[in-house]
Amino acid sequence: MRPAVGLRTKAALVIAGTAAVIAALIGILVHQRTAENQRQNVAGLVDAQLLDAADDYAAGIDSGALVNPTDLPAELRRTVTDAPVRATFLQDAGDSRDAVMWAAAKTGDDVLAVRRSYAPQARALADLDRVLLGSGTAAVAFGCVLGAAVAAGAGRRIAASARTAQQIADGDLTARVLPSGTDEIARLGAAVNTMADALSARLEAERRVTADIAHELRTPVAGLVTAVGLLPPGRPADLVSGGVDVLRRLVEDVLEVARLDVPGVERAQTEQVPVSTLAHRAAAAVGAGTEVRVRGDAVVETDPRRVERILANLIGNARRHGAPPVLVEVDATAVHVSDEGPGFPEDLLEHGPRRFRTSARERGTGIGLGLTIVAGQAHVLGAAVTYENPPTGGARATLDLAPDVGRVPRS
Repeated sequence: MRPAVGLRTKAALVIAGTAAVIAALIGILVHQRTAENQRQNVAGLVDAQLLDAADDYAAGIDSGALVNPTDLPAELRRTVTDAPVRATFLQDAGDSRDAVMWAAAKTGDDVLAVRRSYAPQARALADLDRVLLGSGTAAVAFGCVLGAAVAAGAGRRIAASARTAQQIADGDLTARVLPSGTDEIARLGAAVNTMADALSARLEAERRVTADIAHELRTPVAGLVTAVGLLPPGRPADLVSGGVDVLRRLVEDVLEVARLDVPGVERAQTEQVPVSTLAHRAAAAVGAGTEVRVRGDAVVETDPRRVERILANLIGNARRHGAPPVLVEVDATAVHVSDEGPGFPEDLLEHGPRRFRTSARERGTGIGLGLTIVAGQAHVLGAAVTYENPPTGGARATLDLAPDVGRVPRS
C-alpha cells in the first residue's frame, strides 16, 4: 500500500510548485527582455558605425570597415544582396566568447560590413541567468519552508480536533476543542464541540430515563420477590420465581449501567490480591462446570469485587451462548475465558459490545447489558477487555489487569 501523504507535505509541495512556476516564468520573461534590449542596443551601435564607415568609404577614406568579407554570415549576405538595405545580424549568440554583432550594406558592387564583439553582453546575460536561477531556487526553498510552516499550524489545529473527536468517541464527553481563529478549521472545531454537547445531552437524557425506570421498577420487583416466597411449592411457583429472579437481575444490571455511565460515580476500592484467587471465586460464583487453569499467577492491586463481576459476566456469557467446555486460564495479569461455541459475531469484534442488542446471534446477557457492564467495570479499573475468535474455533475473551505492561501474546 502506498504511504499516505500528509497535509504538511502536500501544502509544501503545492506552495513550492507554485513558487517554482512563478520563478520560472519571471526568469524567462526577464531573460528574454534583457536579451532583446542588449541586442537592440548593440545593433544600433554597429548600424551607426556602418553609416560612418559608408561615408568614409564613399570619400575614399579607410575607416577599418570590411569590404566583401569572406566570413560574413550567409544569411546577412543574402539579405543585403537581394535588397538595398542595411541589416544587422547576431552570430553565435549562445557563445559568450565568439558572439559577434554584424552590420552590413551593399555599396555599388561591394558589400560593406562592420562587426562588434557581443561577448560582454553574452557574459552579462549568462550572469543574469545564474542570478535568476539562484533566486528562483531560493524562492522555491522558501516556498517549501513557508508551506511546511503553514501546513504545520493547520495540521496541529486539525489534529487537535481529531484527537478531541477520538476522545469523545472513546467516551470522554467532557473533551472540547479550544477555539482558535474564524476560518474553516475553527468552524470544524466548533462543530466537534456542538456534536459533543448534543451527544452528551442525549446520553445524559438516556441515562436518566434508564435509571428512573429501573428505580421505579425496584419497588414492585421487590414486592414480587416477597410474594413469590408466599406461593405454595410447586411447578407454577418455580416458574414465577425464575421469571422474577431474571427481572430482578435485569433491574440491577440497568442500574449498574446507569451508574457506570456517569464519570466519577464509580470508584475502585483497591487491594492486593492474586489473580488466580479472583478467577476461582468468579468461576465458583457462576456455578459448577467451569475449569480454571493457572499457567502463571501474579499479585495485582485492584478492586476484587469488580474483577469478579467482570469474570462472572464473561463466564456466564460463554456458558449461555457458547458451548462447553468453558475454560478460564490465568496467565500472570491476564485472564482468558474461552469456549467451543460459534464464536463472537463480527459486529461485536469490530465495534465492541453494545447494549440492548436483541439479535439471537449476539452474545450477551439478556438484552445485551452483560458485556456492556464488563466494558464499564474494566474502564473503572483501568483494565482492558478484548474479544477474538481463535483460528482453532470457539471464542475467547481476555481481561488484562495490567494493559500498560508489555507482554508477548501466548498462541
